[in-house]
Amino acid sequence: MAASELYTKRARVWIPDAEEVWKSAELTKDYKNDDASLQLMLEDGTNIEHKLDPKTKNLPYLRNPDILVGENDLTALSYLHEPAVLHNLKVRFMDSKLIYTYCGIVLVAINPYETLQIYGTDIIHAYSGQNMGDMDPHIFAVAEEAYKQMARDERNQSIIVSGESGAGKTVSAKYAMRYFATVSGSASEANVEEKVLASNPIMEAIGNAKTTRNDNSSRFGKYIEIGFDNRYRIIGANMRTYLLEKSRVVFQADEERNYHVFYQLCASSHLPEFKNLRLSSANNFLYTRQGRSPVIDGVDDTKELCTTRNAFTLLGINESYQMGLFQVLAAILHLGNVEIKDRDSDSSIIAPNNSHLTAFCELVGVTYQDMSQWLCHRKLKTANETYIKTLPRLQATNNRDALSKHIYAKLFNWIVGHVNKALITNIKQHSFIGVLDIYGFETFEINSFEQFCINYANEKLQQQFNMHVFKLEQEEYMREQIPWTLIDFYDNQPCINLIEAKMGILDLLDEECKMPRGSDDTWAQKLYNTHLKTCSLFEKPRMSNRAFIIQHFADKVEYQCDGFLEKNKDTVNEEQINVLKASKKFDLLVELFQDGEKATSPTGQVAGTGGRTRLSIKPDKSRETSSKEHKKTVGCQFRNSLQMLMGTLNATTPHYVRCIKPNDFKLGFTFDPKRAVQQLRACGVLETIRISAAGFPSRWTYQEFFSRYRVLMKQKDVLLDKRLTCRNVLEKLVEDQDKYQFGKTKIFFRAGQVAYLEKLRADKLRVACIRIQKTIRCWLARKKYLRKRSAAITIQRFTRGYQARCLAKFMRRTQAATTIQKYQRMCMERKRYKQKQAAALAMQTILRGYIARLKYQALLREHKMVIIQKIVRGWLARCWYKRCLYSIVYLQCCFRRMKARRELKKLKIEARSVEHFKKLNKGMENKIMQLQRKIDAQSKDNLLVVEKLHSLETSSTAEKEKMRNELNRLRGVDEEAKTKTKQVSSLQEELERLRKELSTTQQEKKTIEDWAQTYRSEMEKMVSELKDQNGLLKKDKDDLNRSIQEQSQQMTEKMARVIAEETQQLETDLNEERSRYQNLLTEQRRLEEKYDDLKERTLASNVSKPGHRRTDSTHSSNESEYTYNSEYAELEEGSRAAEDVTRGIDTSLTLKLQKRLTELEQEKQSLRNELENKEDQFQRARARDDVEFKKARGAELEYESLKRQELESENKKLKHNLAEMRQSLLGDAATNSGAPGSPAYKVLLDQLNSSCEELDVRKEEVLILRSQLVSQKEAMHHKETMTEPSVYVVDVSKLKDADEIKQAYVGLKDTNRSPRFMRKPLEVSDLLSRLRLLEHQLQTQRRGHDNEVEALRGELQNVKEENNRQQQLLAQNLQLPPEARIEASLQHEITRLTNENLELMADDPTASREARVIILRRMVDLMEQLEKQDRTIRKLKKQLKVYSKRIGEMGAGQTEGQTSPGQMVDEPIHPVNIPRREKDFQGMLEYKKEDELKLVKNLILELKPRGVAVNLIPGLPAYVLFMCLRHADYVNDDQKVRTLLTSTINSIKKILKKRGDDFETVSFWLSNTCRFLHCLKQYSGDEAFMKHNTSRQNEHTLSNFDLAEYRQVISDLAIQIYQQLIKCMENILQPMIVSGMLEHETIQGVSGVKPTGLRKRTSSIADEGTYTLDSILRQLSAFHSTMCQHGTDPELIKQVVKQQFYIIGAVTLNNLLLRKDMCSWSKGMQIRYNVSQLEEWLRDKGLMMCGAKETLEPLIQAAQLLQVKKKTDEDAEAICSMCLALTTAQIVKVLNLYTPVNEFEERVSVSFIRTIQTRLRDRCESPQLLMDTKMIYPVTFPFNPSSLALETIQIPGSLNLGFLTRV
Repeated sequence: MAASELYTKRARVWIPDAEEVWKSAELTKDYKNDDASLQLMLEDGTNIEHKLDPKTKNLPYLRNPDILVGENDLTALSYLHEPAVLHNLKVRFMDSKLIYTYCGIVLVAINPYETLQIYGTDIIHAYSGQNMGDMDPHIFAVAEEAYKQMARDERNQSIIVSGESGAGKTVSAKYAMRYFATVSGSASEANVEEKVLASNPIMEAIGNAKTTRNDNSSRFGKYIEIGFDNRYRIIGANMRTYLLEKSRVVFQADEERNYHVFYQLCASSHLPEFKNLRLSSANNFLYTRQGRSPVIDGVDDTKELCTTRNAFTLLGINESYQMGLFQVLAAILHLGNVEIKDRDSDSSIIAPNNSHLTAFCELVGVTYQDMSQWLCHRKLKTANETYIKTLPRLQATNNRDALSKHIYAKLFNWIVGHVNKALITNIKQHSFIGVLDIYGFETFEINSFEQFCINYANEKLQQQFNMHVFKLEQEEYMREQIPWTLIDFYDNQPCINLIEAKMGILDLLDEECKMPRGSDDTWAQKLYNTHLKTCSLFEKPRMSNRAFIIQHFADKVEYQCDGFLEKNKDTVNEEQINVLKASKKFDLLVELFQDGEKATSPTGQVAGTGGRTRLSIKPDKSRETSSKEHKKTVGCQFRNSLQMLMGTLNATTPHYVRCIKPNDFKLGFTFDPKRAVQQLRACGVLETIRISAAGFPSRWTYQEFFSRYRVLMKQKDVLLDKRLTCRNVLEKLVEDQDKYQFGKTKIFFRAGQVAYLEKLRADKLRVACIRIQKTIRCWLARKKYLRKRSAAITIQRFTRGYQARCLAKFMRRTQAATTIQKYQRMCMERKRYKQKQAAALAMQTILRGYIARLKYQALLREHKMVIIQKIVRGWLARCWYKRCLYSIVYLQCCFRRMKARRELKKLKIEARSVEHFKKLNKGMENKIMQLQRKIDAQSKDNLLVVEKLHSLETSSTAEKEKMRNELNRLRGVDEEAKTKTKQVSSLQEELERLRKELSTTQQEKKTIEDWAQTYRSEMEKMVSELKDQNGLLKKDKDDLNRSIQEQSQQMTEKMARVIAEETQQLETDLNEERSRYQNLLTEQRRLEEKYDDLKERTLASNVSKPGHRRTDSTHSSNESEYTYNSEYAELEEGSRAAEDVTRGIDTSLTLKLQKRLTELEQEKQSLRNELENKEDQFQRARARDDVEFKKARGAELEYESLKRQELESENKKLKHNLAEMRQSLLGDAATNSGAPGSPAYKVLLDQLNSSCEELDVRKEEVLILRSQLVSQKEAMHHKETMTEPSVYVVDVSKLKDADEIKQAYVGLKDTNRSPRFMRKPLEVSDLLSRLRLLEHQLQTQRRGHDNEVEALRGELQNVKEENNRQQQLLAQNLQLPPEARIEASLQHEITRLTNENLELMADDPTASREARVIILRRMVDLMEQLEKQDRTIRKLKKQLKVYSKRIGEMGAGQTEGQTSPGQMVDEPIHPVNIPRREKDFQGMLEYKKEDELKLVKNLILELKPRGVAVNLIPGLPAYVLFMCLRHADYVNDDQKVRTLLTSTINSIKKILKKRGDDFETVSFWLSNTCRFLHCLKQYSGDEAFMKHNTSRQNEHTLSNFDLAEYRQVISDLAIQIYQQLIKCMENILQPMIVSGMLEHETIQGVSGVKPTGLRKRTSSIADEGTYTLDSILRQLSAFHSTMCQHGTDPELIKQVVKQQFYIIGAVTLNNLLLRKDMCSWSKGMQIRYNVSQLEEWLRDKGLMMCGAKETLEPLIQAAQLLQVKKKTDEDAEAICSMCLALTTAQIVKVLNLYTPVNEFEERVSVSFIRTIQTRLRDRCESPQLLMDTKMIYPVTFPFNPSSLALETIQIPGSLNLGFLTRV
């Protein structure tokens, strides 16, 4: 393809930039072949001219289309080059917050420097079992690929993690190991996976340190081999370490730290166990203060030390060894503080009492003198003599530091060795996965021996990486059978030869180390002389003679020769080592150096790591012959270790992880392009890109190519053969056939061809869009024109109409004006007449009103006088009435008092006559008589006082009347005299006064008239104001009423909402409690299965004895919980044999299992005990009101005892008759003794007839009593439920079982105890009001109690009388015939109860209610006794029938020979056969004890669910088992009941364990277990479960045993079966969900396939073998039909369907959140369509209300989120209000992953995502990203009674149950 076709106007390119490395620009002018420059425009709008190199004419790199930017795999890019890789990584890291990206077979991981929630257990399970290309890039995907290839290819795997310091290598390796530990699990109970993970904190503490680039930098390389058994479970691990940086122990640069463990010890020096170490702050020790950065932000060294110690403990290093390790580390710190001073120029000395050296010697157990001497001296040996040479201070200091490094290296290797011992097991290793965490390519300002070794290792790894990539590339071409040529790639073998070949750098270094006077300078000169002219990769710096430069694959590195020889020798003073070996107080130190002697390395760099799986290394035998052969240099050791590592890696399948450090400042999600490019070049990622780009990097399957580029084809080009179609289209589109190749299954493209095809596709779509726009705009313009034309016509029509209306209006107005004038004139005349008429009427009105007012005043005065008279007369009449009433009342009182006294005398006489009353109330009569005498005395005194008062009143009244008359007479005389003397003067004064009054009256009259006028006007004004105010008040009243109504409505709604929320919360808590309980059952089942598997494995490993048969474990926790001990003999023998075998099992495993089982049982028992305690408290609280009535139970008990004695006497009589019958039968041995007519036969018949009659009578009495009891019980139950406190009310409609109610009660109790449900403190007023209420209730109860006591005393006498009457009636009834006896007893009982009820209701309703309660309890007790007697009578009657049969058989033959037919007719034979109604089938099946195993085997173990479900009634095995159980209950055989239930439960568990993966089997036994549970409830005799039974079904209730505890056991079994059913369905649906819901295109053509890279994803086109949505729907229908066929309860089916839909929604959403290619607009449409199909399936099955639709709500909202607009703030608000079922993390994740499929779609901006995060900040939710796919909703089993009658069930012969007998 010509450049002019690609470099056209608007094409985008990459140009170099000093700041950003690469910068994007756009061509503003087409490029021509002869142009010397390009006209470009930068993204900021700047126009520049880019000049081309005149020699090479290389054009700048083209930029990929935006649709390809942000891809998961860099090889999916059309243009593969450095700027494209860098830009794609930057977009994913900065915009999408994605740190992982594939680059072919390499996973590129960028350190985010933030904690991300993408490493949880849910993420691990989401990646488990997935193909590497099907999920977004992740370290878990690489780990899963390695694990899967190990299991599939039977080949060992390796994961190579490399990168710079601070790039995240250690964390990536740690997460990979965590993945293996989580997914694979452990093959034993030793928790190997935990130990593997526990090795990380130990190795980080002793091998990691803070550097300027990383706070937790690994200063050593390690290769961990994780071993797996043949079932691919972890069995152990082994660790190899490489090149520990020992120099860090004695020296650290600025802003760096020593190894973490030193600072952890210093931070924990205050602990008591560390006091003897004499440690203090890290700033006080030389080895920890040189970097001047002793603290890492956010790291607590004290806590880290606790973590390290816990890891030591977990790995088996005990406390004493740990303290020994810490003692050695503290000694190293003290040794570093030893100060060495100059004695002279050639010698040095240590002060005699140096505290740090003293501490060092005490800690390691050596003498101060020896250590101080050999720190400052050295021993030299010659052939004949030994010299001791002094050392100068500098050499002594170096000698001290060398000893410190050597001790630390020994300690490091010792710890690694013990870690390996702890990680190994005795199980044979089948395969392994190695995780290599090794340093990346390093280059610093000063590079020394360590950097040289590191870069040498990276050269070897890069060579292996290049070869592997090249190999995979060529294998792909060969597999597709396309022509290929060798790809030229960079081979770094020359560089490796320069380092490791003969006469290479390492060889010359070792040779120089052997020279007596070898130095760094002489070694440098040898390097110059050997390689400077012969090797182009070796250079010499211009300004230095002590350095050299090597051209590595990544970059040139200059190494300083200083220290190379010393570091390579790694020498230490042997005398110092001997001093340490001589330590007798510190065994650990001696052990360190003994291990060193046995190792192959004297320095311990790789000690103990020579073998891949060895734990110990045998000493080399050649060491004894030559002591110097093992003294290998560090370089030689490292080369050998590296060769061993490469051999291991070449023998495995490698997987590569390249860690990138985005910036040097540890800033979160900050990308530095310079640093990133530097690392990409160094780690080989760009080399991978270059190798891929050299061939055919872009690869498409034919189906994907056809689906993507279908738009470029014409209709005639589309053929049936898609491969031929693609070939023809490509030949037309791309002329150069070298740009592509056709393989067997794929089309291979050169670099840039996919971009070209995408450009053609975009152009075609753009032309189509323009055509669509043209057509739409034409249609819109024409539509607009037609609208305008129609509007113009309408305007004309309305204008003309308007003009016509105006003319008509003018004419109407003219006519109206004439009419108005006429009527106006008439109005004027009429108004004038009206005025005159009104004046005349006004005058008449005033005159008539004045006359009327005069008359009114006269009438008013008359009316007031009448009223006064009426009031006075009424008062006089009332006075007279009151006097009369007082007299009458007084007479009545006197008469009643007299009558009462007479009555009292009678009562006293009666009281004296009652002897029993005197006995009970001894002493009361005297008190009463004394009180009576006192009352009589007081009454006599009162009468005397009253008579005296009456006489005094009479005399005083007469005296007063006499004095009053005299006074009146004297006053009259005096008044008469005064009147006569003053008569004249008074008359004159009266005349004058009258005159004055006349004038005053006239003035007042005038004033009053004025005031009246003013008052009238004011009143009128006031009335009007009041009317206005009244209107306002009415309006305010209406408003207030309206507001009150609104508030009341709001309060009602609020209360309803609050109640609904509380109810929902209670239901949630109840479900959580159920879920916890069911999780415990799951854990219990898992432990049982593990225990059984362990037993099987143990038994299989041992040699079985002859005749020994291994059986499955029958010791379920349910049986142990309820102590059901019955087992079969064979099972007991099998369990004993299993116990003998398991004695050899690991003791720790057995103890852990026993401990776990004990804990579960204790927890369950404690819950039950607590529940029983609460129930007891509840019952005591309910029974408090009944305590007062216990004293009055004596009389009732007498009646009950009489009744019981009567029944017992009858029972004894029957037994006596039966004994007489037996004696008569056994006493006479003659042959004719049992013949008819014989005495024994007659006695037997008479007794049998009388017994039958008595039994009939007793049965009728029991029926009568039961009917009365049931009626009263229902009435009392109704009243009790009406008065039951609301606090004890639960949702009984959902909790039909008593045990479920108990569980609900425990859950409500825990909920009420939680802080958030505690009520707020009450106010003082509320407390006072409640206190008053309680006081009032207490007083009321006290009064009621007193009344009840009095009533009961009276009732006691009545009961005694009634008792006497009952005895008399009973004696009479016994003399009556049976029919009359029944009627008499019934009539008497009805009369007695009616009288009692009437008397109680008349006296006191409260006492009546409580008396009925007492009667009810009495009847209940009586009923229980009668039932016992009835059972006894039934047994006796059965025995009588058996004896009657025997007698009939004995006399049958003699009757035929001796009795004539006439005699048989004349002598009637008494009926002794069973009545016809008892011949009916009773719904029971009888079996023998020895047939129980056969029953279980045929009905459970060998039953085929398919045949039973199709041909027979649903739940038949459950009915058969229950009918057998009924018979065992009927015969009262508790052992038979227990063994049957136990064997049934164990057999169901056994068949489920054997065929637990078969859905039909699990569904079948879930249905039958539930039906069996319902039968136990339905026929338990509990009224709550008998409401829907027929009368016949009520007769079939269990009579002897209460199986409530077994109901709980079976309920737990049903829960376990349900969970196994869900697991089975999940295993079937799991492979279908992602393919059917996400990948398959249900709506074809909506979503196009994007280009993919090397990691090919599953095709979304429905090929053969792929699952579609129809597959899911068919599977769901199969599940539903199977459960319906098995007769599963409808409510249980709803719960199963809800769980199914939850699994579908959760798995689909989780995969959507982990797959960037699925987050697009078109995929959202596909998901919504698929969800609608699922809803349609629910609608067809009638399951819309089961809650399954709600479980899909998160998935629906995620699909809507993919389709809504995502630009403005309004869109953000809409998203926040819409996505309520999604968490913030899920919403942000979907927005970050949203990827346009076409160029017309837009990406979500970062600012929009920030807006969403800001708006959702206040949400209180879990930060978890993925939904829990393992979550199972708590299951309930609502009671579902069966209408099937047991007696109608027929057992088919196909079940082989012929040994069962119908009863």
